[in-house]
Amino acid sequence: MTLTLYLPRDTAALALGAEAVALRIEQEASRRGIGLNLVRTGSRGMVWLEPLLEVSREGVRTGFGPLEEDDVGLLFENDFTDHPKALGAIGDIPFFARQTRLTFARCGVIDPLDLDAYRAHGGLSGLARAQAMTPMEIVEEIIQSGLRGRGGAGFPAGIKWRTTLETNAPSKVIVANADEGDSGTFADRMLMEGDPFALLEGMTIAGRAVGADRGFIYLRSEYTNANRILKDAINVFSDHVLTDIGFSIELRLGAGAYVCGEETALLNSLEGKRGTVRPKPPLPAIAGFLGRPTVVNNVLTLAAVPHILADGAPGYAAHGTVRSRGTVAVQIGGNVRYGGLFETGFGISLGELVTDIGGGTATGRPIKAVQLGGPLGAYFPPALFDTRLDYEECTAAGGLLGHAGIVVHDDSADMARLARFAMEFCAVESCGTCTPCRIGAVRGIETIDRMIAGDPQAAPLLADLCEVMREGSLCALGGFAPYPVESALKHFPADFNGHRTAAE
Repeated sequence: MTLTLYLPRDTAALALGAEAVALRIEQEASRRGIGLNLVRTGSRGMVWLEPLLEVSREGVRTGFGPLEEDDVGLLFENDFTDHPKALGAIGDIPFFARQTRLTFARCGVIDPLDLDAYRAHGGLSGLARAQAMTPMEIVEEIIQSGLRGRGGAGFPAGIKWRTTLETNAPSKVIVANADEGDSGTFADRMLMEGDPFALLEGMTIAGRAVGADRGFIYLRSEYTNANRILKDAINVFSDHVLTDIGFSIELRLGAGAYVCGEETALLNSLEGKRGTVRPKPPLPAIAGFLGRPTVVNNVLTLAAVPHILADGAPGYAAHGTVRSRGTVAVQIGGNVRYGGLFETGFGISLGELVTDIGGGTATGRPIKAVQLGGPLGAYFPPALFDTRLDYEECTAAGGLLGHAGIVVHDDSADMARLARFAMEFCAVESCGTCTPCRIGAVRGIETIDRMIAGDPQAAPLLADLCEVMREGSLCALGGFAPYPVESALKHFPADFNGHRTAAE
């Protein structure tokens, strides 16, 4: 009899010792003469339980975690039943049970490079349906689903696809933006490491929808594990799925520039140029990579497409709110007790995510603020925790949903220092193309330092500077830098009252 166990090889699990646990499992099985099938999966997204080992009994996956090497011997002795780190059925863990897993349904369940397992869990059903549809029918299905760009902009994916479809050109391109650079975000990485075929299938469907014959995945170079998995996945997918479709997919690595998450800077980098922002128009959907009509979508946008095509647009649109349809992959991080990925329908409140699902701060101190939407997202105090996570309500509350990363801070956080970091980050990462971003961020650092030092003339100057950056920057890097600054000033003015010196 062969024992089948499941253990992640996701980056988070590896960082927390999954390889050492895997080696000990193999050694124990060999020493006891037990046949072993150790399936290396992606992560379930419950980072505080990693490495999370699972065993399947009577069709139910039960878990043990977080495991260390020394825990493995007792697991074998107890036949993977009773153990101090037993978690019971994975589906019953509260953090997991409350999710609506559509895009991440297979993550943590299957070997990410096993195409047969992908098929057995619903994979390629969307592509099969798409191949029986006309391009416009596919585009209309995406429009009816309400799918919007999950990278932060929230632009309707189907409208972008239709623009490219209706643009006449001999060659068109699909680009998956995998340059996930926002602090507190890791959903793209988790998807690529745990279910890469979903991304590849989504890109292939998009290619058929708009008439593209070529696709690129633009991956940040820091994601070395995702790089290895994607390379292998592309080889498998190309050999077994793309052979008769007339669509190819290539992996390209970025060099670590945050601004290359912006679609036009990404396209410049993809063409071998310096990663600087292009003016619009023309839109990439009309003239993008090498002047060809190009659909640039975030990883999660494309990975949602197979499910939409397989199950139909109405089922996907039934989740979420009136204008924010489907599910959102919320990444809960920072000073929080239960950090990880939580997929749910749009509309859940910020407070429920942070205090109920996330369990409050890891330090046990009161929450002071959460930053939503990456390093250029606004800070939300507890008074705004009734804000629902959808594009419209987050905007109305003075913030942005972005890539749905949440970073929690307790009451020891210095909001003036955090606001200063936003300007410093913008100054470092600016491509230098436009003056408001290039110069404004540097002036922003200096002005916040003056405020911290107690200069009464600095506050109105900072307000004017934020307005210029917001209204005059060429892209969202400079345009969004005021969000954390202005929100910190609005909700935590005492942190700017000069009680600290700029040198502290």
